[in-house]
Amino acid sequence: MVMYPEKYWWEQDFEHLSVTRREQGDRHTAVITLDLPQQRNAMSEEMTSSWARLADLLRDDTQLACVVVTGAGSAFTSGGNLGWLMAEPDASVSDLRARMRNFYCRWLSMTRLEVPVVAAVNGHAIGAGLALALACDVRYVAEQARLAVPFTGLGLHPGMATTWSLPAVAGPALAADMLLTGRVVMGHEAVGLGLASAAAPADEVLRLALDAADRVAAAAPVATRLTLAALRGGGHANPGAALEWEALAQATTMATADLQEGVRAATERRAPAFTGR
Repeated sequence: MVMYPEKYWWEQDFEHLSVTRREQGDRHTAVITLDLPQQRNAMSEEMTSSWARLADLLRDDTQLACVVVTGAGSAFTSGGNLGWLMAEPDASVSDLRARMRNFYCRWLSMTRLEVPVVAAVNGHAIGAGLALALACDVRYVAEQARLAVPFTGLGLHPGMATTWSLPAVAGPALAADMLLTGRVVMGHEAVGLGLASAAAPADEVLRLALDAADRVAAAAPVATRLTLAALRGGGHANPGAALEWEALAQATTMATADLQEGVRAATERRAPAFTGR
């Protein structure tokens, strides 16, 4: 029996997701578009399964430098589709817990990648949709996008780690305001509130994210991955822990060929050609 190699991730089909590869030298960026615009890119079961499968494939890609996530049409994503709750009013707490935990874990699987994930929030990001943006490492937001976590107004406790990620990203005061009152933050407010790095017209947001991804891809891979590891999970517990990590991680990068290349390139006033060694 002849065994054919599996297609690369960018050659595969994903339901309710569009995936393209952006090349930069021998490294590349995965550009993922949530693609269910007729439902404002709601996180359908098909999209959820596609997302988890793609995350597994990306995890094995040693040439991956960055991931960019955006939405098709006018929305980033309206979040989880909870229509099934009305269809299953007698579901037990145990069954609901298992279902929601599985949903959360699959969507947050991108946070286990060792490369930065950049959100191009091209439109409204609501509920789990905002949770997805918060789980990314960097966010660029459309000026007229509406950002909200209106869980309690629906009778729901917040989900998908928003009670951790929103305070971690924007601080406890804004998190309490948004989670308890359902406050809507507009994209043009997001930068001042710490929710995003920059805001721009909707048709420019993806370009900002791709430019950021290109800068990530041009940087030294080992240094980038170690820096990301230091930043993930809210950073270090205290300054002492940061110093211990940095003493080891910086020494590790000092022993790489990329460090020598970076210093030479700076001296010669040219762009470095990093190899990840």
